[in-house]
Amino acid sequence: MPFIAHKFGGSSVANAERYRHVAQLMLARGDTEQAIVVSAMQGVTDRLIELTRLASARAPDWNQKLAELRDKHESAARELLQKPDAMLASYQAGFDDLAHLLRTMELIAAAPDEMVEIVQGLGEVWSAMLLAAHFRELGQPGVFLDAREVLRVTPNELHVGVDWLPSEKLLARFRHQHPSTRYVITGFVARRNSNERITTLGRNGSDYSASIFGALFDASEIHIWTDVDGVLSADPRRVPEAVVLDHVSYNEAFELAYFGAKVIHPQTMAPATAKSIPVYIRNTFNPGHPGTRIDALGGREPPIKGITTIGGLALITIEGAGMIGVPGTAERVFAALRGAKVSVTMISQGSSEHSICCVMHSADADRAREVLADAFGREIALGSIQRVVSERGISVLAVVGDGMAGTPGICAQVFNALGRAKVNVRAIAQGSSERNISVAISEGEATRALRAVHAGFYLSAQTLSIGIVGPGQVGQALLAQIRMAQPRLLQDNNVDLRVRAISGSKRMLLEELAIDLQGWKESLQQSALPCDLDALARHVRAEHLPHAMIIDCSASSEVAEHYPKWLAAGIHVLTPNKQAGAGPLARYRAIQAAAKSGARWRYEATVGAGLPVIGTLRDLIDTGDRIARIEGIFSGTLAYLFNRFDGSQPFSALVLDAKQAGYTEPDPRDDLSGLDVARKLVILAREMGVPLELQQVQVESLVPDSLLDGSSEDFLHGLPAYDAAMTTRFVEARARGQVLRYCAVLEADGTALVQLRALPADHPFAHIALTDNIVSFTTERYHRNPLIVRGPGAGPDVTAAGVFADLLRVAASLGARL
Repeated sequence: MPFIAHKFGGSSVANAERYRHVAQLMLARGDTEQAIVVSAMQGVTDRLIELTRLASARAPDWNQKLAELRDKHESAARELLQKPDAMLASYQAGFDDLAHLLRTMELIAAAPDEMVEIVQGLGEVWSAMLLAAHFRELGQPGVFLDAREVLRVTPNELHVGVDWLPSEKLLARFRHQHPSTRYVITGFVARRNSNERITTLGRNGSDYSASIFGALFDASEIHIWTDVDGVLSADPRRVPEAVVLDHVSYNEAFELAYFGAKVIHPQTMAPATAKSIPVYIRNTFNPGHPGTRIDALGGREPPIKGITTIGGLALITIEGAGMIGVPGTAERVFAALRGAKVSVTMISQGSSEHSICCVMHSADADRAREVLADAFGREIALGSIQRVVSERGISVLAVVGDGMAGTPGICAQVFNALGRAKVNVRAIAQGSSERNISVAISEGEATRALRAVHAGFYLSAQTLSIGIVGPGQVGQALLAQIRMAQPRLLQDNNVDLRVRAISGSKRMLLEELAIDLQGWKESLQQSALPCDLDALARHVRAEHLPHAMIIDCSASSEVAEHYPKWLAAGIHVLTPNKQAGAGPLARYRAIQAAAKSGARWRYEATVGAGLPVIGTLRDLIDTGDRIARIEGIFSGTLAYLFNRFDGSQPFSALVLDAKQAGYTEPDPRDDLSGLDVARKLVILAREMGVPLELQQVQVESLVPDSLLDGSSEDFLHGLPAYDAAMTTRFVEARARGQVLRYCAVLEADGTALVQLRALPADHPFAHIALTDNIVSFTTERYHRNPLIVRGPGAGPDVTAAGVFADLLRVAASLGARL
């Protein structure tokens, strides 16, 4: 197995509890070979640097602060380790050495750089020792690797460069001497290759260490664990609407980091980039979040990955008619700035060559203006260059995204947003790669500009006129979810969801503006309007509102008959109603044809309620995969019944419980007959391009023939007479070490089977939660290890959530940034 490199920052190892959390997080992962780079405990590096300052200044309290720092580490060791003596002895030796160094600084009243570098990297050493000891005490591999023993670097003018060959040799020797599947490594520290002196990798050095050791270990992935969910589209402190980016390229990450994204540092990426190792930015405090993946390709959507700013800058302008057409002017500008060690953040020059603008840190502005005035002194004296001026209080706003290349209109969106926000642009720069558009603006307008441009790309003023048909259990749950989400969606995403029509089977409620979802039930009961789906559609498709949507929460085939004309009229149709997707093939094809007009037909909730079953299937097909087989448990109701059917309660009693809990259709026979599962199989088959009809599915019904007719109450009353047969099947399966599960199988050739099966106790389908659906996709790509989608597959709330997710996806396709 390849190694996976992980890095945990100071906030992730702030105390004993956090170390414990990190260890459990690593042990719970599937990767068995780990190179774990750790920072010092939160705040320790700053405290070590402060100690060097205090000691060299002969401050009387440095001994006390040293004692406090020592107590912090010893307390963490005592709390984390059951047998801390060895660690405490190591800490004692380390802190004694530190005290000697600090006393030396006190004696000479100075803090030489070499000594400061030794001191400021000690926190990482102590941190890695503690985590490694904790792993070993848990009976798990955990070799402490002091980076100073293997990592050789050469600091240069730009950064600290890695001397790869000696580092690789030293690491190979260390691993040979200390073989392990888990190494806990000190971040931030190294040795200079030239003289073996201890050095550090600079601020954000532990991230750099993770990337370096990821390369040295030939890791397949590098995970940077922080205290945020990933790389964000903007600074959330300034843009509350900022979202986590799921996938960015190395180049996009470089740009975002340079312009102020705090999660990553440009230097961090270099070793990973060289070996094309994907980097994940993850949240230690929210490990279930997938975070942001950074790799060579990135994701094309959205084209804009982030909008960010960097402040504290100044604008230097050199202008004059004497610059026009004169070769070498720009070279003289940058040679002068280089000689003054001034780093330029942004450059802008008009095609007229009348002026050159440079943006730099404010602290360098006076020096830059002086050296440029001196370099062009002769031209200024002759009047060919009119002036060299500096202006502080500048910020640079950068819009970053690989997808901008070849995408018309991005610049227009940027400047339209800035214009609406009344932000004046001082200078503009865009490279030929089209990856970055940068504008220099007044620092006082930076936050307003950032929010305006972010809104222009991530938010869209969308008003959806919505009609809901079928206010039963799912419809009621959906209305409740919409009511709860409306304020947030309007405030955070500028999406205005207006439910303007609700229809039951007998009457309907229409409102010109929007229905009050707090009291819609009473209003519907009092409405005198009879159900008229054509009138409802006309009302929903109001000309003055930009988008119309009808959500069919019924189980009616008659309602599904309206889909083609609704879609043809430009009304989006969303539904958990399986009648359209599994009904007559001719109607299905008519609906599909109507959906090509531009209106969306979304039905994710028809299979698996809120699970992404259809979406996953669609993704597999769209990405060129070939489906060999789909099998699974497609009924939350039947999953619930057979998960609970353990012989302690009659099967008929479980059916009654499920109905009362809302897990069944109004008539439980719709579930027990297997037709509901068969319909889902038909929907999936058609999604695969297989023209399957419902009657072609081989179905084992659990409804006794004698109970097929009559009311639902009659069925429930008569079902106990058949409990013995079901109990016999259960007992026989249990005797063979098997469990009963109601399964469905769809082959690539369209063969479809629904039946109650006895499965081995170790089968994946045997270990699901009460109402879980589980779907297994065996494909050309996933032929040895099928792709599994699993989760709750029944219940009004879950199904409504699946419909609501479709609603939001449609809103996003219409321009809303969600």
